[in-house]
Amino acid sequence: MVPDIGRGSRTHGLLVYLYGPGRREEHTDAHLVGSWDGFAPDPGRDPDPHVTLARLTAALDLRVKQASDSAPAKHVWHCSVRTAPGDRRFSDEEWNSIAQRIVHAAGIAPDGDPDGCRWIAVRHADDHIHIVATLVRGDLRNPRLNYDFNKAQAECRRIEKEMGLRRLNAGDGTAAKNPTSAEKFKAERTGRPETSRETLREAVRQALAGADDEKEFFTRLREAGLRVKVRHAPSGDALGYNVALPGDRNRHGEPVWYPGSKLAPDLSLPKIRLRLADGTAEQEVPSAAGRADWSPPARERRGATGTVERAAVLLDGDGDDEEAAAQLVGVGELLDAVAQTSPAATRAELAAAARAFERATRSHVRAERADTRALRSAARGIIRAGGALGRGEDGGTTAMLLSTMVLVTLAAARWHSARGHAQQAHASRRAAEHLRTAYRQAAATPMRVLHDQGRALPEAQRRTHEVTLRAVLPEQGVRADGMPAETDALVATLAQVEQAGHDSEALLRRAIDMRELDTAVDVNDVLVWRLRRIAQLPAHPGEVPRRQQAGARPTRTSVNRTSERNAPAAAPRPAASDPRSRPPRR
Repeated sequence: MVPDIGRGSRTHGLLVYLYGPGRREEHTDAHLVGSWDGFAPDPGRDPDPHVTLARLTAALDLRVKQASDSAPAKHVWHCSVRTAPGDRRFSDEEWNSIAQRIVHAAGIAPDGDPDGCRWIAVRHADDHIHIVATLVRGDLRNPRLNYDFNKAQAECRRIEKEMGLRRLNAGDGTAAKNPTSAEKFKAERTGRPETSRETLREAVRQALAGADDEKEFFTRLREAGLRVKVRHAPSGDALGYNVALPGDRNRHGEPVWYPGSKLAPDLSLPKIRLRLADGTAEQEVPSAAGRADWSPPARERRGATGTVERAAVLLDGDGDDEEAAAQLVGVGELLDAVAQTSPAATRAELAAAARAFERATRSHVRAERADTRALRSAARGIIRAGGALGRGEDGGTTAMLLSTMVLVTLAAARWHSARGHAQQAHASRRAAEHLRTAYRQAAATPMRVLHDQGRALPEAQRRTHEVTLRAVLPEQGVRADGMPAETDALVATLAQVEQAGHDSEALLRRAIDMRELDTAVDVNDVLVWRLRRIAQLPAHPGEVPRRQQAGARPTRTSVNRTSERNAPAAAPRPAASDPRSRPPRR
């Protein structure tokens, strides 16, 4: 059950809308189900609704007129209460009881208070009501409505429990502000798929992903096509910023500006400065140190995968909560970077994952003093490398990264659940579902090629690697859903690991020990990508590094200091005369 509260100044205009046909003729049988005294006139049940509507408006506004100048400018309190899909249909009497509980909880009309505010509850659909109250009490004082939304929401949670409804997660005051009804109606009227507030929130998050400093952040906002207005102190220092969508104007023809803090609590300029203060700690290192010279998007995705693995380990550990909360912020920033540079085939799912995980990055656990440089550097590298192609090594490394991103979002869900953060845990699981869908799209081609390569191996070689699998991972033959697993891709990867000069069993044990595999939908896939990353194998089978193709000299590239320091040891390179040194045939 979801309450949605707003304030206004036109009682009659709101009643006309509630008793009218709706913007898409969706209102049916509008009528009162409750009122402050049980005797309010009902335009929905009167043969002359226009006259009755005027009488109802006058009755609701009586105390407002009596209070005159002491009445609040926005004297109309409006709360819609909607049941969740699948909940049973309520009778008018049940809706009346619900309305009375909510106006009592919010402080509009407390039980037993003869001077409570006047209110009505209107029903024009099966699944919701609208409560309208005027904010002047019988003693002509204004009601105390501190935290009215939180109180109404808490009462809805109690109603859900008592009436056997779908239980929604309780809020904790850290969520971004929801769009208002007026913003939603405006989006519908102008044909936008979402409100300006939601579009701007996502654009600001993406501009912040991997930004090096405040100047670059504002530059990215303008490059994204947003209107930006920076507020300055007399000293010239920036105090805050506002953003607006081009063409989004109010009734006076002026741009509709949104301060960053009104888009999300962590998008205010002071909060952004705290994040930017972490820096991105880059240094120049030779790419010849065991690193294949893939395309920039592929190379950055490989490096980011290792960084995400370490974040997942930290979230699953018993470390400091502040450090874990910082990792969540960094993972969200990295996901924003991946979403805006992803191939077309996965872009929609990754954007949905980033939007969902945004809720998981905010809780009451503070992360100001923790280090997020590794994840911020990974995000910066992905942004600078540009968009990745959805095929070849780019597509393979995208699948490699997404496989690990699924695990880190599930680790985030466990971390939040253990601390009672219900909304954040739910958001993490939603992000994981979108990431799984994106992973299946990205991994389809490379995994199909690997399966074919595994089946094509000589029987004796295949049997040897299957024995290794059974010895190292006895549960390998069963997937998470209890069905038999196909090991062809993993067998092919073990063969290629051995061909590259590694001990396949030792490397497999190392991949297993990196972190738990219990949450993996397909353990085989996770191990395939871990092995290919730490052994420096192509993410797309049959691909050859550009350095090997062209015989180019080693170059220098900018990578994250933390990532490089914790990177796996370089694979031994076979001698030039060794046939294993030759690139595999396509």
